[in-house]
Amino acid sequence: MTETIACIAGPYLFLTGLGFLISNGFYRQMIAGQTGADPILLNLSGAAHFVVGATILANHFLWSTTAEIAVSLTGSAAAIKGAGLIVLPEVMAQRSPQMGKRGAQATGILFIAVGSYLISVGFL
Repeated sequence: MTETIACIAGPYLFLTGLGFLISNGFYRQMIAGQTGADPILLNLSGAAHFVVGATILANHFLWSTTAEIAVSLTGSAAAIKGAGLIVLPEVMAQRSPQMGKRGAQATGILFIAVGSYLISVGFL
């Protein structure tokens, strides 16, 4: 199961990281737009994050190897973000717009690093 989830999450995180670096302005604008976003969109985003994270954790709550920890942390991060968007949407929407160019670049680098690691777990 570790490899299967890594095959899915790895490319997604890698591509999202590339997006943050290559289309930095777009992603900063998208994040800043959360403040004025339609409340239903924040709720739906929270639901999507939570369902993905909870699905990973329901099928993969393993913490023995580095690969298992990486996959379980990925699921945990998605579930926590989703829960935050559902329970505290105003707080989450107001926190995100504070991300500047460097924050978006750091996020991109982190996503690429985690995505690359998961790709190596899943495909190699």
